[in-house]
Amino acid sequence: MTDDVELLIAGGGLIGLLLGVACAGGGLTVAIVDRQDPEAMLGEGFDGRSSAIAYGSRRVLDALGLWPEIAAEAEPILEIRVADDDSPLFLHYDHRELETGTPLGYVVENRVLRRALIERARSLTSLSFLAPLAVESAETSPFAAVAALSDGRRVTARLVAAADGQASPLRRAAGIGIVEWRYRQTGIVTTARHERPHGGIAIEHFLPAGPFAILPMTGNRSSIVWTERAELAERLIALHDAAFAAELAARFGDFLGAVEPIGPRWAYPLGLMLAERYAARRLALVGEAAHLIHPIAGQGLNLGIRDVAALAEVIIDTRRLGLDIGEDAVLDRYQRWRRFDGLLLAAVTDGLNRLFSNAIAPVRLARDLGFAVVHRLPPLKRLLMRDAMGIVGDLPRLVCGEPL
Repeated sequence: MTDDVELLIAGGGLIGLLLGVACAGGGLTVAIVDRQDPEAMLGEGFDGRSSAIAYGSRRVLDALGLWPEIAAEAEPILEIRVADDDSPLFLHYDHRELETGTPLGYVVENRVLRRALIERARSLTSLSFLAPLAVESAETSPFAAVAALSDGRRVTARLVAAADGQASPLRRAAGIGIVEWRYRQTGIVTTARHERPHGGIAIEHFLPAGPFAILPMTGNRSSIVWTERAELAERLIALHDAAFAAELAARFGDFLGAVEPIGPRWAYPLGLMLAERYAARRLALVGEAAHLIHPIAGQGLNLGIRDVAALAEVIIDTRRLGLDIGEDAVLDRYQRWRRFDGLLLAAVTDGLNRLFSNAIAPVRLARDLGFAVVHRLPPLKRLLMRDAMGIVGDLPRLVCGEPL
């Protein structure tokens, strides 16, 4: 590569890789810089988590030609059941209620997504993956951005995309403020094996400490996203295998027969974070550099994928006109397009978590009445289903399944 590219991406996680693949595939010269060695990222033990991929996000992967590399290891979500503790009422979404009849989404192991993205990145001659390295700083001017890398190299770019996570050093250096708070909850993530098939049904069971999600994976496996009080989560993670398995089974239930955790377990403190702006001079924030939301609806990665689809469309269209992809007007358009979606989803997930993570009788009654109302209004129910699928609103071309 030369030391001059059109787009430099700080962060080679799922969002950074997807942005790089989309833009390089659209003809831009791109460099991705990440602290991790790509070979380590492909290791079995690097990340054993799974992600819920909404139908709109699947369209993005399809439009970029990535879905065929993922489909065989993606489990369709055919139904979603939302239950409130021991209430007899529950909310049921079924893909057969939609005119399209398509799955509501898919559950894919992160290693599968990462492998497909890295393999595609390596096949694109206009994309350079610089790792293990870090972007130490980025100086911007009205004409260009110059990034200083940890090996002493300086890379000049028209635009820098910060995909460097919730603590984003580039966001802080640009003086972009954030609104944030921490929940007194920790997310425990693991994989469980069960006797009976899940039938493609995802379950969100609201308990007083927070939601307990069971997401269908290939085979008789499910991904567990277990929200627990922070002080108890520490003790749960530290339990020996048999005791942890008993705690998991007590919350999982026996509807799929005997259940046991398999593989590692992870714990993550939960919080909400929103950047006050999504852009600064020659800098765009994507993914968790711009927003962090509660995992209650499984939408965090999907929100970042929509960021990628919008930013890629804006800058590729600008380049095709022969204009500067890092101009303020271009970044303003991206920010206007994406900030409301992030703000709305943060508010919804925060509200749902506060509404359901308690056992106060009047609040429980209000929740149950809400379930009953949605069941009795099929048009509202279909709208909520389409929203969960990520196919409502002002959608980028990629989310519509159209090429850039």
